[in-house]
Order: sequence, then structure tokens, then C-alpha cells
Amino acid sequence: MTRPAAVLPPVAADVAAAALDLLPVRLRKRVDGAVAKAAGWPVEATDDGVLVRVAEDTVVTLRVTAGIVADAADAVCGCLLAPACLHRAAVLSRAPLAAGAEAEAEAVAGEGAGPTTGPATVTGEGDAARPDGGGERGAVPASTGDAPGAGAAAPVMPLALTPVQSAALGSLGEAATAVLVAGVTGSGAVHRAELLHAAHSARLAGLHRPAATAVRIARRLGEARSDDPAFRLSDLSADLVELLDLVRGTAAALAPARRSYRPEGPLRLHGLFTEAIVTASGYAGATVFALAPDGTLRTLSDVAPGGPERALQASGSPVPGGCALGLRDLGDGGGVILTSPTVSPDGRIGGGGQVRSVRATGAGWHDAPLAALWERPPAAQLAAALRWSAEPADARAAGGDLLFLDGTVTGAGFAVTGGPTLRLAAPDERPELPYADNVRLLASRPGSALRLIARAVPDRPDRIHVLAASWAGHDHRTVRADLGLRLLHRSDVPPVRDTPAASVADASPPALPVELDLLRRAVERGVAGGRAVAAAAGDGELPRRLRAVGLTTGAQRVQALAEAAADRRHDVLGRLLPADPTGFARAWLAAAVYASAAAESLLLAAWTPAEPAAN
Repeated sequence: MTRPAAVLPPVAADVAAAALDLLPVRLRKRVDGAVAKAAGWPVEATDDGVLVRVAEDTVVTLRVTAGIVADAADAVCGCLLAPACLHRAAVLSRAPLAAGAEAEAEAVAGEGAGPTTGPATVTGEGDAARPDGGGERGAVPASTGDAPGAGAAAPVMPLALTPVQSAALGSLGEAATAVLVAGVTGSGAVHRAELLHAAHSARLAGLHRPAATAVRIARRLGEARSDDPAFRLSDLSADLVELLDLVRGTAAALAPARRSYRPEGPLRLHGLFTEAIVTASGYAGATVFALAPDGTLRTLSDVAPGGPERALQASGSPVPGGCALGLRDLGDGGGVILTSPTVSPDGRIGGGGQVRSVRATGAGWHDAPLAALWERPPAAQLAAALRWSAEPADARAAGGDLLFLDGTVTGAGFAVTGGPTLRLAAPDERPELPYADNVRLLASRPGSALRLIARAVPDRPDRIHVLAASWAGHDHRTVRADLGLRLLHRSDVPPVRDTPAASVADASPPALPVELDLLRRAVERGVAGGRAVAAAAGDGELPRRLRAVGLTTGAQRVQALAEAAADRRHDVLGRLLPADPTGFARAWLAAAVYASAAAESLLLAAWTPAEPAAN
């Protein structure tokens, strides 16, 4: 018996790539058109997977193991050309890519809750290292030259690569460069297949982080081709920066596949908040952040195959150890004592069979020990978060990118106490999650005093992504809400005051220089349209404007990008030589890294209070 209205399950990357390999050349050229048609094929759920009805006499059957289509034999078409048929290849190409439960447990950034980059783990003892880099940019930026306060992270000394690893990195670099040259508009199923093949070879060679990044790029290309609202060009640009940086042979490419968990003594935790996790590749769940006695953050999570609805379900998963306390209960001011827990170096708690737990007294955000998190100056918190993002992915501590801010809602935005005025933004705008509605409601209450947990948006100094909030309700009791899990109503927030608090200045949010924003758009335009668009858009106006505001290194970067995009030389006989894709990719990478590092530097400058003038 079948149930209608099912969705395609995640498919292992190597299975999706292998389906295209089976196609003859004449059919491979038609894959993109078939994928577009596959969007209209009805999908029906079965006991062990789904059926995709192509026609009355043609059905593609997908069998699921542990939530994904893990083997080529689990994808079967009933037509005469199977398995080398367009039906099977189109369905597998349209399905979301599964990076594997371990990698997905780490993948939150751009994915996770929308563009969020926070850490997540699957409750258990053997979670993956952050092979995907947490969605952050590459760790070895080019010099930002004249960017105020900009500083490149210390370069990671490369380790010796085996010949197999070097070849795998080379294949990844070629595949990523081909995507960059073609752009989103020119990258089809074949480009995705080449990325997935290279990723599979890299994973077999022990290069787990670049492999996971390549799979994520392929997944984002699929989102773009299907007009998925979750697609963000900036996220794809960041992933390409990371992969092109990794293939240069840095030690980060050799990050281990799994983290080691060490036993720890009794651990007292005060729950802080719970974050909804939803990825584009079919995984969802929840992560609770809690404070340990030493002042560091710990995380407990439940992430598994599923849709946005699973985020709320997972938030009710029990804390390991049998104390009958749910993750969301812990995050909503609860407390717990764990005995014999296992903890990873970055603060993630495993759920081994030896762990035991018992309820304990929790704390409010205005009570010790949690209140201390809001005592650090905002600029110092931001500086620490930016340092965190520049660290190697496997060295980042849990919650190192979180900001703990007090302030007041004004007509211009959220006036941070001791910091700038900022716009409140949703980290995820999927309609299934209440982030956007909740943030909109809070921002519509001028004069309201809020205590927030948020993340900075490095290339948008005028805003923060809000994850959780606390305020005084109508009866003056403190309200505390995880904005991704609970839909707020007007009765939950105080009424609009006639005027904002008199002590709050109605200042405008900080903004990047227009010229730097134009440089960032030029970088993203190259990703969207490829080399041809970058060459057509290149002119001398932007370099001139960058020099005029003192960003001379940025002017050099964008000029080099324009020259590399337009470079088509001729031989001595006047024949056009092949384009140099590697040179274009190198110039694009330099411009992208400069734009990111300069934006982060200016972001920090915008958050730093001006020193009082000397008498």
C-alpha cells in the first residue's frame, strides 16, 4: 500500500554520480532537461523507500537504508534501457545529496538553520570531524593590504601528501575550477557528476574535509538549478573559496574523518538555548547549547534524516543517561549532571552506554552562571568570533561564534548596549521554521529591552542573525524563547510604546563602503555567470573607485580578476589559444578572500566604540 505526497530521500553522492556514468554520450546531453521534467513526476512513499511514476508503465523505485539511498542497486527503473536510462539518472540527480550522517551532523552553515554556521552533532560517541569546515571560508586568506585592522590567519604548514592524495586534490581542483568557469548558469548535471566523482576519490584517499566541501558545492548547484529558495549565492561562493583553498595542499585537507571522544568526570550543565537544524540535503534536528562549570560551552544534539518538521521532534529527544529530560527542556533553563560522559575536543557530548544523568537546578539568563556571558563588551565578543572562524575547522570550540547581546529596539534597529545599532535578521527563512516571523515581531516593538543570543554576518555589518531572545512580558515575568522552535504571538511581547527609550540613540546601522560591496558583488557575479560574465562586466571604474577610498589592494585584486577573465591570447599564427581556467580561478580566489577579510575587518571596526576625545 502506498501513501501519496512523499519527497525524494537523500542519495549518496557516489550513487548519484555513477548513474550519470552509465549514460551514453547522446543521453548525457539531455540530463538537465530530464531533471527539469522529473520535478513533475509524482512520488509515492512505500514501506522501504519511494516510487517515482514517470509514466503508466515506467516507475523508478528507490530503496532507503538508514534514511538514504546508499547503493546503486537500491535505485531501479522499470524501463528497457535501465539502468543506463534517463529516468533513473534524472531522479537520482534531482534527489538531495547525502554527505553521510557524520558529515551532515557537522554541516550547519549555510546549511543548518539556513546560513547558520554553528556546530551540530549526532548524539553518539563516534561523530565526524568537521570535514566540511562548518561552512566557513578558507583558513589561509590572502593579504588584505590596506583593510583597516585586517590580518590574515597564520598559514597552515602543509603536510606531506601521498601521490594518491595529490591526484585526488588535483581532480577536486579541476572540477571546482570547471564549475567556476561555467558559473551557476552553465553548470549542469555533468559538472555535478565530476564534482561527486572527485569527492568520492578524495574521501577514499582520506581527504574528508575537501570531499565534503565538494559534495556541498554539488548540492548547492542542484538547489540553484531547481530554484530552491534555500539557495544562496554567497554560500556557494564561500564553499568554492574553501575548496580552492584546500586543494592547494594545506594540512586542513588532511583533517581526520572522525573525532576522538575522551571520558570525562561528572559534568554539571546549565542549559542555554536550543537551535533548530535543517540542511538542504535532507537532515534535520536540534542542538542544545549548555554552559559547563569551567565557563565553556557544550553541545548535545539529535540530527538525522528528515525535514523541517523533525527539528521540533528532535528537540524533544531525551538527554543521554535516562534522566527523562528533553533537549529542549535543558535548553529552556534546565540543568543536568552527567556522570561518565564522553566529550570531544570541541565540547560535543556523546551518548555512550556508560553515561548516566540526573536532573539539576537550572538558571535564567540574568542569573549566575549564565549572566556572565553577557558581561563581555560586544566588540570583544565579535573579535573572538572572527578569530574562531579563522581557526582550523577541527580546532573550533562549540559556540565560539555566538554573541550575547543586550539592547533596545528602536525605529532604526536594535541598539546594542555598548555597541552599534543593528538590524535583526532571521538565520533561516524557510516557512517551516518560525525564525522570520519571530524576528519580525520582536523588531516591531520599539522601546523593548531584549537580551539576545545571535551570530554576526561577516559580510553584512548592519545585521545579526538572532537565535534566541529574552524579554520582560506583560506581567513583568521573564520570557525566554528559542526563535527557531516556537512561534511567538503578539500576546507574548509587550505592546508598542509611544516613543523609544529616551536613553537610546536612534543611530543608523553601520554599512560597508559602497566600493567594497561592489567588489563583493563582482566576486559573486563571477560565480553566477562564470568567466564570460566576469569578462563582460570588467572595466576600470571599480578599481578606480577602490583606490579613491584607499582600498588599493582591493583595486589590484579586481583588476587582476578582470584581466584573467578576459585573457584570450593568440599564437604566432594568430590562432586563439585555449583559455587558462587555472589563472582565472586563482584571480577569483584572491579577490574573494580579500573581499571577505576586508569586510570582516571593517565589521570589527564598526563594532568598536570610538574613544572619547582628549581634553
